[in-house]
Amino acid sequence: MNTASDFWIVHPFNTVFCLMLLFFVLLLTVGALALRGRPEKLRQGVLIGACLVTLAGYFLYKHMLSLDADYNVITAAMGGFNWWGELPLQLCNINMILIPIAVWRKSRPLMCFSFFLGPLGAAMALVMPGNGFDGYSLLLPRMLGYYGTHFMIIMEGLALAAFGLFRPRLKDIPRAILAALIITFVIFLIDLLLRATALHPKANYFFAMETEGNPLLELFHRWIPLPFLYLMPSTLILGVYMFLVTVPFAVVDRVRAAKADR
Repeated sequence: MNTASDFWIVHPFNTVFCLMLLFFVLLLTVGALALRGRPEKLRQGVLIGACLVTLAGYFLYKHMLSLDADYNVITAAMGGFNWWGELPLQLCNINMILIPIAVWRKSRPLMCFSFFLGPLGAAMALVMPGNGFDGYSLLLPRMLGYYGTHFMIIMEGLALAAFGLFRPRLKDIPRAILAALIITFVIFLIDLLLRATALHPKANYFFAMETEGNPLLELFHRWIPLPFLYLMPSTLILGVYMFLVTVPFAVVDRVRAAKADR
């Protein structure tokens, strides 16, 4: 027999998961409508502020995680909690840092990365949650932090377009892939540094060092058994993904241009 507490158990796409998704989509929609026609600086400020608040919440969540005895037991085989392994340097959560820089500098390559890849990484984390984040109550601090952070990261990436600060174009795809490669290489160097200094012997941000059992990455690693370089085939998949995301925008732009010429 189900109890009231069972309602809060989170699994990908169960009731509470879908309600969270609906809440954050509504939050983005309300924000976009409220900022429509407002000065660009205000739209920029709201998005930057949201990212900074999310970043602060991220570190609060990680602090609570460091105190979570159950989590340390669950992840004991991986060495338990390690601050050097919890920095916002993963494919998803690096957006909290990159979006403010991209918006402030009006850097289109960084906006491309943040729009295309940040939400993708966060969505993957939500659909395939790590150990300790699937099958537990949302009311646990670690669950609130995990799901709240990742949903916010998705919405902040999409907000670049929803707030009128960025509109993807087909010609952006090469620069987006280049930005992804450069950022991944920088993260790879950070992984090497953390491992060399023993601050985090298993540092693997962006999966630049190891596959961690991911089937697709395992396949790439069989083709190219070298750290960082084995990720190169994924750029082809990213290119197709970016193309599919961008095509609807291109179609809408052509329709608008055709109407304007009449």
